[in-house]
Amino acid sequence: MDRIAVIGLGKVGNLAAELLVEAGFSVIGYDAAKPRRTPTYDRSILDTRDATALTAALGNVDAVLSCLPYHLNAALADAAHVAGIHYFDLTEDVPTTNHILELSQSAEALMAPQCGLAPGFVGIVGASLIEELDDCRSCKMRVGALPQHPTGLMGYSFNWSPEGVVNEYLNDCEVLEDGDIKFVSPMEWIEKLYIDGVELEAFTTSGGLGTMCQTYLGQVPNMDYKTMRYPGHVQLMNFFFHELLMRERKREAGEILVHAKPPVEDDVVYIHVSAEGTEGGRLKRKEFVRAYRPRVLAGQARTAIAWTTACSVAAVCEMVRDGVLPNKGFLRQEDIPLPAFLATKSGQNYSA
Repeated sequence: MDRIAVIGLGKVGNLAAELLVEAGFSVIGYDAAKPRRTPTYDRSILDTRDATALTAALGNVDAVLSCLPYHLNAALADAAHVAGIHYFDLTEDVPTTNHILELSQSAEALMAPQCGLAPGFVGIVGASLIEELDDCRSCKMRVGALPQHPTGLMGYSFNWSPEGVVNEYLNDCEVLEDGDIKFVSPMEWIEKLYIDGVELEAFTTSGGLGTMCQTYLGQVPNMDYKTMRYPGHVQLMNFFFHELLMRERKREAGEILVHAKPPVEDDVVYIHVSAEGTEGGRLKRKEFVRAYRPRVLAGQARTAIAWTTACSVAAVCEMVRDGVLPNKGFLRQEDIPLPAFLATKSGQNYSA
């Protein structure tokens, strides 16, 4: 796997392409907008709705990485399946992932959705903590992508796709509770926690566990994923979506929220993953807690949410190329070994 197409060249897609070039891949980038000049890889215009153009683009590569909005991924996965090439994406959308799982049953190459931050890196960490225990009774994964200097009652900036945020705030959330797979409402199960002395609230959102509930059914009785925000955020979002009925107008909801809270450069990504169980006959709690901030990568300053997401998928691509991961079928994030992930050129950034 040497030649890879990156489709969708926003902040994450562009950085992922540059990281892949630094890791030794031959990269061509595609976007619906007019390409900007870049010294590291070729870029072209591509309308993914043009089946002929898409087939031609995928016919010249060994793999494709989708950095598109979640609702465009299923069609691109179909095209990759027909072309017989490896497929990677960043989606948190459960129906899209289930569709790709079905495709993988007859795939000639690897189908690897959910390779971002959450789902993605946090699942790799969660699986690693579970593995450290002889018997695990619970695993909890929390992620928050936030402004470092919040303003207003909401305390938020939309540094991530508004479509993705709205989707995860409104769709039901899969959890393991007392040994059973259950679906619970989003923006519930509110809890308080602290990272580096900063008070945060966490609440259920959809998609963050990826395929982990199915994987650990019968092994880990309790597992859930929550999004972290500054205190008071979830109450306002419940008011916005449910009392004002903006859940019925998703597109407009995203436009309103981004207009009110545009992206910032000084962001922070908080990660809090924990697993409880027994080790050597004694009850233990294992934790992975980090606060990641912007840093310079590929010669430019990158936001925390951009580089944590891009580094995760680039690391997975490296591992597939190098034979550390399988090259056919469906890749579950929890099957990716954390030490090998952190040893890749892109994954090393999580340790820096």
